[in-house]
This record gives sequence, structure tokens and C-alpha cells, in this order.
Amino acid sequence: MKIAVLGTGMVGRALAGRLSGLGHDVTIGTRDPLATLARSEPDGMGNPPYSTWAKAHPEVALAPFRDAAVGAELVVNATNGSGAMPALEMAGADRFTGTVILDISNPLDFSQGFPPTLFIKDTDSLGEQIQRAFPRARVVKTLNTLNADLMVDPASLGAESSVFVSGDDAAAKTTVTALLESFGHTDVIDLGDISTARGTEMLLPVWLRLMGALGTAAFNFKIVR
Repeated sequence: MKIAVLGTGMVGRALAGRLSGLGHDVTIGTRDPLATLARSEPDGMGNPPYSTWAKAHPEVALAPFRDAAVGAELVVNATNGSGAMPALEMAGADRFTGTVILDISNPLDFSQGFPPTLFIKDTDSLGEQIQRAFPRARVVKTLNTLNADLMVDPASLGAESSVFVSGDDAAAKTTVTALLESFGHTDVIDLGDISTARGTEMLLPVWLRLMGALGTAAFNFKIVR
């Protein structure tokens, strides 16, 4: 499958590397490829610059958002919440007719420091806003309730855990569920239409406090039933 991953942070890199390793044709989208490759310092979390990761993954192309989305069957929105809409707009709404948009972003607001609040909640979600902004796309919200490593390698946790999908298009959810299963996810729960993304986005305050209490991000939710 031809896939565009929008975002060069740890989530975008994790998804792009795993998808490429599974045989997909992957291009990472960024605002300015030259500027992205020119950065030589670690990011605010201490992660190495994109150029270091790119040297280890020469099979993954880097392109401006719009070029990355050309011909993509699936577009992964791996930007941060505030950057989601601008990145998708730069990729081009005209490119999204029938395209599956896999939305991993969360509406986190760090303006008042840590822990962040949500800039969308209760009566709306970022997933819904993306679907309204790009009505010809097929948006599926998933993977926004666990860290990047577990997104693509859930077996590393050593126990089964749960992930969720939300979206209006059943066929798009089937496509995304197959990808999740190819990563190793064995408990994929379909919550329903895209409005159910409100629930998973509002899990983030709980997730952040669990990370603080446990002292690690290597955990996930398991729905026992």
C-alpha cells in the first residue's frame, strides 16, 4: 500500500519505520524537508534529530506534505494536535477523495505547562473536526491511547492490551484494523462512528497521570470482558 505519514516526530518515525518494514511504500511528509534534514540537535524530549533516523531508514522518502500525499491510499496524521489541521490542509483536500486518514493526534494544550489540558473535549473531538474539514476523506481515529513504541510493537509489553477504532466508514475501519493486526494488535475494539473519538481523546489526561504514577510510558489499557 502507498502510505503518507505526516509528521517527523517519534510517532511518525515509529509508524513509518514499521509500515516500511511490512512492505508498504512509505513517504514521510513535513513542512520543509531541507529544514527538517538540517536539524542536528536532539528535540525537546532528547530524541535524536530526524536526519539520524533517516540514515537508518533510506527506504523511507521525505517530501513536503502535499507531495507526500500524492497518490497515497492511506494518510497517517502523526502530527501533534495543534498541527493536525494545518498539515492536512497543506497536504491538500483535493487529494483526499476516498482516502483513508488514520488520525493518531490528540488535542493537547501545553500553554499552561504540564500536565496539558485538552483544547477540544466533551462535545467534539479532533477526529470529528478532521472529518468535517475533509468530508471526502474516510477518517479513522486509533492508536492515540498508547506510546509510539507500543503502537507498532504491542507484543513488547509482554501481555495483551486493547486499542480502539472510531470512524464513519466500515471499510476504512476494516483497512485500519488489518494494519493494526499486522503490527501485532490482537484486541481491536470498534467503538462506532467518529464521534466516539471523544472518548479516546479524553483518555489522555488519565494516560498522562498513569505515566507519572508508574514512572514509564510502557503501559496500555486492557478491556477485560
